[in-house]
Amino acid sequence: MSTLRAVNPPGWKRPSGYSNAMVGRGTMVFVAGQIGWNGQEQFESDDFVAQVRQALRNTVEVLGAAGAKPEHIARMTWFVLDKKEYLKRISEVGAAYRDTIGRHFPAITLVEVRALVADRAKIEIESTAVIPDA
Repeated sequence: MSTLRAVNPPGWKRPSGYSNAMVGRGTMVFVAGQIGWNGQEQFESDDFVAQVRQALRNTVEVLGAAGAKPEHIARMTWFVLDKKEYLKRISEVGAAYRDTIGRHFPAITLVEVRALVADRAKIEIESTAVIPDA
């Protein structure tokens, strides 16, 4: 169980799929940007949603290696090549997110970029997690 707490200002509309802020205390885990390739740095798909799902799986695996769980994620930054594709496929992206992360919605920022480190990458997800103090 996470001790993270979502913060949304009183009177603001509740955001869908993210929180405006998260508060927590514990050991911080900084996860490097994860792209849609597997652990052997091989792409299994060029489909945007498949790459989202793989990048999220990679994030969960890295968190696990650090002793963290998806519910410990305090913030994420998503870098996408095509904001329009993200918005067009938002329901599929949301399903991939919930299947992989669950119903935990940290502070999330989406940024459209011109290129990513690997030519076939369509998304990169950077995360910060907080493992609660014992």
